[in-house]
Amino acid sequence: MPVQLNHTIVYASDKKRSAQFLADLLGLEVRPQFGPFLPVVTANDVALDFADAGANPIAPQHYAFLVTEEEFDLVFGRIEEAGLTYYADPMRTRPGEINRNDGGRGVYWLDPDGHVLEIITRHYGGA
Repeated sequence: MPVQLNHTIVYASDKKRSAQFLADLLGLEVRPQFGPFLPVVTANDVALDFADAGANPIAPQHYAFLVTEEEFDLVFGRIEEAGLTYYADPMRTRPGEINRNDGGRGVYWLDPDGHVLEIITRHYGGA
């Protein structure tokens, strides 16, 4: 069987708030809690398992999601409707812009704990 990513843990100051934030923007659902984790599962069955960080500091991570052009429009509309600041680049030097890398579109924004979220319509490098 080829190697596939199954899940990753996303530490949050409030796992319910962060899981719902992501699910709402991406048009996904928060699944029932499994142990200490609150999963949000993507279409390719990769789970982002949200966990409360407790007193531990949260190191911001980057999570990128490949979407169709139509899904991009829907998610981007939700980002704008929520009044979130978005960027064309991961360093956040181009606020209020989307990028057109590799013939597609991409945009970055932050979740409540500073994790960098990204949607892209094309793989990097045109793959």
